[in-house]
Amino acid sequence: MPRPLRVAIVGAGPAGIYAADALLKSEVAADPGVSIDLFERMPAPFGLIRYGVAPDHPRIKGIVTALHQVLDKPQIRLFGNVDYPTDISLDDLRDFYDAVIFSTGATADRELPIPGIELDGSYGAADFVSWYDGHPDVPRTWPLQAEKVAVLGVGNVALDVARVLAKTADELLPTEIPPNVHDGLKANKAVEIHVFGRRGPAQAKFSPMELRELDHSPNIEVVVDPEDIDYDAGSIETRRGNKQADMVAKTLENWAIRDVGERPHKLFLHFFESPTEILGEDGKVVGLRTERTALDGTGNVKGTGEFKDWNVTAVYRAVGYLSDKLPKLPWDIASGTVPDEGGRVVEEGGGHLQSTYVTGWIRRGPVGLIGHTKGDANETVANLLDDHANGRLHTPASPEPEAVDAFLAEREVRFTTWEGWYKLDAAERALGEPQGRERVKIVERADMLRESGA
Repeated sequence: MPRPLRVAIVGAGPAGIYAADALLKSEVAADPGVSIDLFERMPAPFGLIRYGVAPDHPRIKGIVTALHQVLDKPQIRLFGNVDYPTDISLDDLRDFYDAVIFSTGATADRELPIPGIELDGSYGAADFVSWYDGHPDVPRTWPLQAEKVAVLGVGNVALDVARVLAKTADELLPTEIPPNVHDGLKANKAVEIHVFGRRGPAQAKFSPMELRELDHSPNIEVVVDPEDIDYDAGSIETRRGNKQADMVAKTLENWAIRDVGERPHKLFLHFFESPTEILGEDGKVVGLRTERTALDGTGNVKGTGEFKDWNVTAVYRAVGYLSDKLPKLPWDIASGTVPDEGGRVVEEGGGHLQSTYVTGWIRRGPVGLIGHTKGDANETVANLLDDHANGRLHTPASPEPEAVDAFLAEREVRFTTWEGWYKLDAAERALGEPQGRERVKIVERADMLRESGA
């Protein structure tokens, strides 16, 4: 009697769960069936949604409801607090599964090679996001002494960082932020936030809704300089062909022509300012130098030779995420991704690495919104199933599910389960209930493991 197709997915964020969902919806799932194990290095699932989305964005966190429905399926098991490759290697996975899909995402900050980037007071956005999202592997405190702060980048992460810095701690208290983050934000001295983009309004990568949300806070006055509202032929073409870019530009235009109000915290959105140096004294940030840029007709910009120094004492770079290199897999250093063809991992010589696949940001880089990974997962899974149908997958030595449990037990790996997530979820909700909050996030890994029953 044919056994179910056994698939391991490394990374239990949206990309990995979408891949599991695509497998469950395939014909193979009906006969002879699929058996899927998700491995996640954090004790809790959901990846970027739990540890990368700003706490005041419950709408995006609502995606968890759909992901829950997938993980509730009996063909899926979750192994949380299991690190690849420390706890389980690619060779180990090959012993248990017909195929392995990597969906490990991106958690580190992309470098910005300008002088002064190493100064005290120069931070990566990803590290700050991990702190305010209660990631167990980062420090519990964050230095928030700067009254004037620069944020480099014009994507949604830059907006998240700027918004969290500009809001008051009490504004964020109704969210799931843990006590250490609330305490840290209460001490935040920032009253002036400057967001810098080297190109113009038409080239900003903000989502329209995220941008408009900046203006909803009673404490944040959003300011746009009318001189920064400028378009060339390339910019006009972008607006005509991209509805989101047009909506962003219109919002920025409206803010540029209004009078500046009296809200206590000012958030400036600057365009055509390219960061060239972070200025320092005694090893600490004392300013930011930018070069004014101008459109060149194509929507790109060129330097004008006109420089300006900005009086800030902290700088956050939000210029993109970078994936961690995965041992035993080929790696493209420039893009920070695993080389692939349709999700099939491509070896150095050009052939496919048997039974090994990628999906999500580890495959195509940290671009696009969470939902965009769904199409990615569908393509990867379609090619995995094609390889299965044509006999191109290898045969594992121990495909029975209990072999994985025995292996982790022998290694003394303390892992969490899907049932354990329900326990952790209940514990976090119970912490929030006395304060009328949906939940309060538990931060310490040991506490997460205990509440999960691991």
